[in-house]
Amino acid sequence: MHGLCPDRKSPLNPDTLIEIDHVRFGYDSSRAILQDVSLRFGRGKVTSLLGGSGCGKTTLLRLIGGVHAASSGRVVFDGELVDARNRAQLFRLRRRIGMLFQFGALFTDLSVFDNVAFPLREMTDLPEPLIHDIVLMKLNAVGLRGAAGLRISEVSGGMARRIALARAIALDPELIMYDEPFAGLDLISMGVAAKLIRSLNDITGATSLVVSHDVPECMAISDHVILMATQGRIVAQGSPAELMASTDPEVRQFVRGEPDGPVKFHYPARPMAEDYGLKVTP
Repeated sequence: MHGLCPDRKSPLNPDTLIEIDHVRFGYDSSRAILQDVSLRFGRGKVTSLLGGSGCGKTTLLRLIGGVHAASSGRVVFDGELVDARNRAQLFRLRRRIGMLFQFGALFTDLSVFDNVAFPLREMTDLPEPLIHDIVLMKLNAVGLRGAAGLRISEVSGGMARRIALARAIALDPELIMYDEPFAGLDLISMGVAAKLIRSLNDITGATSLVVSHDVPECMAISDHVILMATQGRIVAQGSPAELMASTDPEVRQFVRGEPDGPVKFHYPARPMAEDYGLKVTP
């Protein structure tokens, strides 16, 4: 982290909650996932990160949450450098973050109620009667107060996603990160989830980061949209209207779902003949 003390405050625009400053990261030395990425996420805004699979969107969320440390560069949360090796700092910062995981990550042996109560019981000293009221309030916010007594095996996929959202907001986080919140949902559930993200953000004043492939939903609820490509390259960013009106071929291909364009379907590879051990005659 450039030798800076992780607890040292870094100058930050008051309208910016998170700053990604020239970040590089790879799970091993052979392939970079993020290559010199710099971004800022506005406080109180819904920002969507769009892009193809493998471009580093989810990895970026993991760096913000301190799951991994950047190979170089800085991740700054509310003026504080995030240090993935500082457990005390991570515990304190994660108290301010809610995370909706891509596949929900619910505890299948617990009831709906107990899943939502889990972070309150683990991270606070609140009395059980107060936890009871908070859990019911959060479940009511996602339309599932009546399902509090059900087991996870008894709920649908769309309901499970809403339960996970109730758990993510249980601690009234300042930052809510959504990893593919629309994946696997039917059109009605998708619309409900999108409306919940927008309304929760506006009601609570939280900052929301949404990682998704679903262009229409993200364009409908976002204040700011960032389109990423391989190694975290920023193709474009701006308001939803600006991206939808873009004449850039790569932006147009993604937001319109066109099969042909600058973004190729095949991952870079050797000529197929070489993989089959065939000789290629000139």
